[in-house]
Amino acid sequence: MREIVLDTETTGLDPFDTPAHRIVEIGAVELWNQVPTGNTYHQYINPGRDMPAEAFAVHGIGEEFLFDKPRFADIAGAFVAFIGDARLVIHNASFDMRFLNAELEWAGLPRLPTDRALDTLMIARRKFPGSPASLDALCRRFGIDNSNRTLHGALLDSEILAEVYLELTGGRQPDFALSGHRGNDRAASAASDTAWRPRPRPQPLPSRLTDAERAAHAALVAELGDGAVWSKFG
Repeated sequence: MREIVLDTETTGLDPFDTPAHRIVEIGAVELWNQVPTGNTYHQYINPGRDMPAEAFAVHGIGEEFLFDKPRFADIAGAFVAFIGDARLVIHNASFDMRFLNAELEWAGLPRLPTDRALDTLMIARRKFPGSPASLDALCRRFGIDNSNRTLHGALLDSEILAEVYLELTGGRQPDFALSGHRGNDRAASAASDTAWRPRPRPQPLPSRLTDAERAAHAALVAELGDGAVWSKFG
């Protein structure tokens, strides 16, 4: 199964504002049977408008840098060819799909069906209700190195999201290393996928509770006394 883990950076929050906000960067990572192939897509795009300070503070992409970059209509064909008919894996998918479909429509191309996108934000919220579900928060939860993520960047965020996605779905490979694999050999990837089988962790994960949290819990239980439900099953 081919999947594309995708991220965009934009000039703002809504493509239908006046003036319209536009995509300025697309990054995407190809997975084949939940194994990274090393095949990526990365493109900076001239939005044809100014860069608001709020957006620049997020991704650090300025107007001067984008001045000589192509417009979306110029790269739309190559982007559509790269994603093909693969499922799209996106964090907060409604945001990126709204921008992508606006850009595709303005370029005279068909829109992407919204059901093609798998939203990792929604998966994380269902799996960990009440917990932070940002990309940085999920990196902390799964022990994924995001130290290079000082600013948002579409390709880097896609690579990080690919690791988060595989953790969320239980499909992470022991040798998962996007930074060290830049080939495009699907046969080798498929062979690796066939050889790997899920196994129990060699050592249990360490507890995430702090001493202060343990103490607070113990104090709460003591305060409840015999009224605590779990005390009846002790």
